[in-house]
Amino acid sequence: MHAWPASEVPALPGQGRDLRIHDTATGGPITLDPGPVARIYVCGITPYDATHIGHAATYNAFDLVQRVWLDTKRQVHYVQNVTDVDDPLLERAERDGLDWAALAEKETALFREDMTALRMLPPRHYIGAVEAIPGIVPLVERLRDLGAAYELEGDIYFSVESDPHFGQVSNLDAAAMRLLSAERGGDPDRPGKKNPVDPMLWMAAREGEPSWDGGSLGRGRPGWHIECVAIALDHLGMGFDVQGGGSDLVFPHHEMGASHAQVLTGEFPMAKAYVHAGMVALHGEKMSKSKGNLVFVSQLRRDGVDPAAIRLALLAHHYRADWEWTDQVLQDAVTRLGHWRAAVSRPDGPPAEALVEEIREALANDLDAPAALAAVDRWVVLQEQSGGTDTGAPGVVSRAVDALLGVAL
Repeated sequence: MHAWPASEVPALPGQGRDLRIHDTATGGPITLDPGPVARIYVCGITPYDATHIGHAATYNAFDLVQRVWLDTKRQVHYVQNVTDVDDPLLERAERDGLDWAALAEKETALFREDMTALRMLPPRHYIGAVEAIPGIVPLVERLRDLGAAYELEGDIYFSVESDPHFGQVSNLDAAAMRLLSAERGGDPDRPGKKNPVDPMLWMAAREGEPSWDGGSLGRGRPGWHIECVAIALDHLGMGFDVQGGGSDLVFPHHEMGASHAQVLTGEFPMAKAYVHAGMVALHGEKMSKSKGNLVFVSQLRRDGVDPAAIRLALLAHHYRADWEWTDQVLQDAVTRLGHWRAAVSRPDGPPAEALVEEIREALANDLDAPAALAAVDRWVVLQEQSGGTDTGAPGVVSRAVDALLGVAL
């Protein structure tokens, strides 16, 4: 599966700072010190509907991570998946009378278009669950051979008790885990399971549903968590720098994925930092496909909204915060974009070197994009009020905003 084209990242004078970021597992900030190549895995979409603002906010957060690392002169090895076979996709295809594979292909293509428009840097490897199945099957077989998996009416489950570190990503108690498992695709009430939250590794073939050759597992399809583990281990290995996604993935998805990988390899941890973006609401409720309260990036673009304004609207909120999308949020971003573009279009302006360092400092401090925007706003106000004599300043500001914030002025 191919990703989307990369927009050019302008080179800036000087060098950025190492990223200090909130780690869900430890509950506090840690300073990441990757080697020459920083490694990041971000969980991708289940393509049964278009990209909404909640998706965009999540991918914007991890785009900032990449930009901070690139500014430190590191290479970035970014991997993202597409869950192109899963129950929600099959259910939507059946509801709408569509071929599930065609629906997945259509929505994945639209996602690529949205990411391109928003200037999100593409992953080096963009992998679909279906194409990963040949690598998933041997992992499930190995977990079974290790005694970490068991069969239940033809399905294969992972035993969470096989990982001594289970629970150390989310730090939830058993009651909270069971509740979230039921809400987020698990089956804690199924009789016969060793532990109610044990996740499925391999679902035996169901009539009318797609299935693949699972070798000794029989025909079927993979569970959600093992899919990401197979892709991450194949392309990044253990101990990569950041496992990222929305906060709704902390449990069960990232918790289970970590346990799968740790049992498979005997190493700990799967990732050095577990980083999660907040949820975006609309009309007081979390934006979600199941509720249908969505604002689609593609619809905003069709309505003539500049993608740079959409991105500024996202950047105006700290990535870990839960916030609400409103018409005013978008209007504020449109207004800000107009002021910024007018300021950098002038032939000279106030010196910009200190501003570049302010943006760097803000982003290195747990991706504090609102602080970075405020710094640019202050430079713009100076430009509007009194101007300046530095003929290179507008260009420096324009390149810094593009390189570090992904906004083309």
